[in-house]
Amino acid sequence: MGIDMSKNLRVGIFWMILVCFFVWDWTQSQPVNLRLEAPIIAVGSGQAPSGGHCATF
Repeated sequence: MGIDMSKNLRVGIFWMILVCFFVWDWTQSQPVNLRLEAPIIAVGSGQAPSGGHCATF
């Protein structure tokens, strides 16, 4: 019975911390202006990456 109570407490603390993080992030973040975002059809149409052998075309 003690193990179940300990597990429930840990699960409850986890969710409380997660919810607090989302609330903090929501209040501290600037709103996203969707008009400045690229349309989904344009994803990947930017400048070609440079770097290691994985990025070469």
